[in-house]
Amino acid sequence: MSRLVVIADADAERADRLREACAVRGYGTRTVVHGAAALEIAVREAPDVLVLAGRLDLIDGGKLVDILRANPRTRRTRFVFVGDAPAGATDEWGAVSLPGDADPDEVGERVAELVARGSELDAAVPETREVVEGRLSQIALADLLQLFHLNRRTGSIDLRHRTPEGRTERGRLVLRDGDVAQASCGGVENEKALFRLLAWTEGSFSFRPASGPIEVRMTTPTRALLLEGMRQLDEWKRLRGQLPARDAHVSLRVRTAALPSVVQPLTQEVLLLLELYTQVGEIVDHSSFPDYQVLRTLLTLVQRGIVEVRAASPMPPPDAGLFRSAQVRRLREWLASWHGENNGARDAKLLVASSDPALCEAFFELLRGLPGFQPHPRMEDGIPADALGPMARLRVDDEIGIEFVHVPADARFAPLWPLAGHGALGTFLLLGGTDSDATAALAPLAETLGSLPRARLLHLLMKRGGEPEFADELRRNVSLFEESQLFLLPLEGRKEPLDRLRGAFSRIVP
Repeated sequence: MSRLVVIADADAERADRLREACAVRGYGTRTVVHGAAALEIAVREAPDVLVLAGRLDLIDGGKLVDILRANPRTRRTRFVFVGDAPAGATDEWGAVSLPGDADPDEVGERVAELVARGSELDAAVPETREVVEGRLSQIALADLLQLFHLNRRTGSIDLRHRTPEGRTERGRLVLRDGDVAQASCGGVENEKALFRLLAWTEGSFSFRPASGPIEVRMTTPTRALLLEGMRQLDEWKRLRGQLPARDAHVSLRVRTAALPSVVQPLTQEVLLLLELYTQVGEIVDHSSFPDYQVLRTLLTLVQRGIVEVRAASPMPPPDAGLFRSAQVRRLREWLASWHGENNGARDAKLLVASSDPALCEAFFELLRGLPGFQPHPRMEDGIPADALGPMARLRVDDEIGIEFVHVPADARFAPLWPLAGHGALGTFLLLGGTDSDATAALAPLAETLGSLPRARLLHLLMKRGGEPEFADELRRNVSLFEESQLFLLPLEGRKEPLDRLRGAFSRIVP
């Protein structure tokens, strides 16, 4: 099929040279001298490329682009600006700008590139209401979104991507009339998820049209989202060798009291997460800000001597269990120092308490997914909310284990709290992600157990699906835990229970 190029230029000599540069490449050409004529022929013949050279009378280049973009018939027309392009005209897909003195042959080359690129996209994403599938290595996600945006498509894009470690990651974008209405990638959503997906250069996509109402969760214009996403991606590529690796270990080098009291919200959130996590990837995933911004902030903190980043140690095999060999050794030493070498105590006692019985049940179900887990017989009917006693045993190795003991938070059991806590390895205090009253309800129990010798308390902030982001909850609650530790434990997510609980147990093992 013959391709058509329309050239709008008031300079007749330059227009003729541009026409020849396009004609020798096999394209049909039309030349006009002002914007109104260009609009008339574009609407009538829907050219593949419109070359706008110099200043145009009657209708300028910016207005011409706006009109043609809004017309379904000319929505896929590409643009080459020779000379100063109107502000924002080249920000969208299918438009390039060249200097006013550009060689006509160079203009012809850019026209050819746009035609070829458009042909590939048209073939991959035709005007159809059927499912469209393809590879991200052939068509960048940003190009797809631009094309769907121009064509006002409604539906969902499912994406699959394999990481260098061999894991399969999935993402989804939901479009309404060409605008990105929803985005998700693993455990993150909205703008953060979209920016992460834009960085995928390998993988597959599948677009499925949809009809009916679609919930809009992202209100930022799609054009602005893509511009910011591509800007962050360019910066990421430029600083790739300097940004911390996701599997690197990270920690504060200064005391919390020495940190500046007035910082930007992003920096404040990163510093807060540094109190809770030791791996770069965990901080990136739990932050509410885009990945690149978090990594850039960590880099700045490293450069200022506030944060230290260390290369990741070799990962244990998948079946290495909940505890590392060094932790098992320390646990043995703790048992020997507390109970003595020859008293026969081979299990460490770990208390579990919450003002919400449902959280205890959820925690118990999470423990079921661990190797070596053995529920206590009394757990067949659930956890009695008003009973103190064993919940389960977790085998650490062939000789030692951890016994979980439920401790009621009700004040009626206050006399028993010191007895339960005597000789305990530590206490998990379970908090709901949105229940601010839970902290006050657990305060007397936490104070009593925290006053015991060698006490270890760990507040587990447990989040169910659909509850507010962890970062928001942390900002509200961090002042409540100055004398203890706080750990975020999602009840749902991509990670296996072993991965989600490993960090919590690493905080409680001496």
